[in-house]
Amino acid sequence: QVQLVESGGGLVQPGGSLRLSCAASQNIFGENFMAWYRQVPGKERELVASIITGTGINYIDSVKGRFIISRDNAKNTIYLQMNSLKSEDTAVYYCNRKSMFRIYWGQGIQVTVSS
Repeated sequence: QVQLVESGGGLVQPGGSLRLSCAASQNIFGENFMAWYRQVPGKERELVASIITGTGINYIDSVKGRFIISRDNAKNTIYLQMNSLKSEDTAVYYCNRKSMFRIYWGQGIQVTVSS
């Protein structure tokens, strides 16, 4: 069973940066979708950034120009580089990875942007 382990969250001041990582315990056969979601209490989980194999990369408007999603196939890891962080980026961030056969979620990691 593939497990996803997230790391890199924490407390940062407005304008700062963090890099989230999502490492899979093994190669995900046929992986075709990788993404980061976030959720704040009382709101639905929202898709922040995604990589669709063969199609490209997408971001929600509020993070365009500040966040970068990337992948390292050799390490079975995806990343979310978050720059120029704002208080409204505060949330629990989840990685999500899919193949034709399975959907996998990370455990969630807290990101808090506050002075």
